[in-house]
Amino acid sequence: MDIEAIQQKLAAEAPVSEDVWEAFLAGLESGEISTVTRDESGTWHTNVWVKSAILKGFRAGGMKPFFWPPSLGLGTFENPDFFDRPAFPPRAITQEDGIRMVPGGSSIRRGAYVARGVVIMPPAYINVGAHVCEGTMVDSHALVGSCAWIGANVHLSAGVQIGGVLEPPQAQPVIIEDGAFIGGMCGIFEGILVKKNAVLASGVIISRSTKIMDLVNEKEYYGVVPENAVVVPGSRPASGPYAQRLGIGIQTPCIIKYRDEGTSAAVVLETALR
Repeated sequence: MDIEAIQQKLAAEAPVSEDVWEAFLAGLESGEISTVTRDESGTWHTNVWVKSAILKGFRAGGMKPFFWPPSLGLGTFENPDFFDRPAFPPRAITQEDGIRMVPGGSSIRRGAYVARGVVIMPPAYINVGAHVCEGTMVDSHALVGSCAWIGANVHLSAGVQIGGVLEPPQAQPVIIEDGAFIGGMCGIFEGILVKKNAVLASGVIISRSTKIMDLVNEKEYYGVVPENAVVVPGSRPASGPYAQRLGIGIQTPCIIKYRDEGTSAAVVLETALR
């Protein structure tokens, strides 16, 4: 079933037939269907129909019991271990998928694309509609939220939270472009675009309302981290006499330099933070 046929049937059918739904999930998992696409100019576009279809799966409702696979030797195999929407069960992977998934409680939901060469350290979670490209590391306690797009050779360090943006369907999800390095305990939410080779030091939190201060070029950004930017946690004074009297500040990520093409993320961070 081609993508156009899947799209038409998903829009027309209520409820969606099992074969159409399976073809849709398989398309997401193969990477042929994605929640976002990039045109020749490098501009990202949200595929509204894909996100709408995922929402349709959730809205179908219901609850289904799931068990640990018997091969893992976990659970009792008498009582269910999990309860979730039947449209999005856990995804089974095999050695042929070329994904290194280290034992210890990680899970990939059906409808998520995870490319060959991806490394997943436990425990980590990759939600439906997410797209994780080749060579990326998803470290311990990291979340790749629903519909998030993670480029090639990205490093998501321990505790990183990549927020999901499923609703509204037209909203752009979080996008992390190729080669980016996201430090431990960072949080990227609400459709933020982190451009190619950007480096975020540990503890940087960015949402749509977050002002990012470029100390190199004396500029301000909302919603986007520029290519090759090196970002560290910072603060700025809060406005108003009460805040000023108490010395209260607002967290403000700061771009303190730009990464050279030949400089590794680890080296540039070590140099910048000394």
